[in-house]
Amino acid sequence: MGAQNSVGFMRKTALVIPCFNEAERLQGEKFVEALAKNQSLNLIFVNDGSSDGTGRKLADICENFPARSSVIELETNSGKAEAVRRGVLKAIEERFDYIGYLDADLATPFAEIEKIEAELEEKNADLVLGSRVKLLGRNIRRKLARHLVGRVLATFISLALNLPVYDTQCGAKLFRNCDIIFKVFKEPFLTGWLFDVELIARFIIANKASGKMKESHFSIIEKPLDEWVDVQGSKVKFSHLPSIVKDMATLVYRYTPALYRKT
Repeated sequence: MGAQNSVGFMRKTALVIPCFNEAERLQGEKFVEALAKNQSLNLIFVNDGSSDGTGRKLADICENFPARSSVIELETNSGKAEAVRRGVLKAIEERFDYIGYLDADLATPFAEIEKIEAELEEKNADLVLGSRVKLLGRNIRRKLARHLVGRVLATFISLALNLPVYDTQCGAKLFRNCDIIFKVFKEPFLTGWLFDVELIARFIIANKASGKMKESHFSIIEKPLDEWVDVQGSKVKFSHLPSIVKDMATLVYRYTPALYRKT
């Protein structure tokens, strides 16, 4: 871990892990193993009003590395978007170099996060998105129905919001802690199911406003993952489609004008 915050130095990497009723799926040993292996890794769990044994499991994990892991307890279920936002704001306050988030089921293994971090450093990017592209030699296992819905969403988003991103919904993203970050996460997200898209839109709009887009100092990169395996117990169901469509309409109404505006 880096130097203490009190002397003004940054620390390395903080990953926010949103959790809602994950007691049955939390693989505590994998989180502990990742902390033991990577001394610059810090985990910020957000217990999003869980009603099962999630809180106890998270406490057990953090007991192993109390200096590099912590739990934010939300009294009521606020949704993944708000849970991630709360965790990121804490990471910003604690001055980490890189901040990201990861799904609690570890469908994206920690080894992939290390590759994403390497990509961010090598390309001097501001935001790296994990991307689930099924290619020969890669272990990407997604349920067909979710994959098809994801492609429809990605195509719509690319056309409607002028965001040429292959996979907005992958739950593995890492960004550089810069001035823009606080602007992106300062206010609650307007959408729930599509907050990942809203996050990207806010990044681009904030950087346009700052002039960095003109200077080519800002970059978003998609990093194809080598491994991603769909885990049973997903909270996304076809019954949620009306809410997703509503979120899409909200995104178009609130962000399209700014995204298409010339810099």
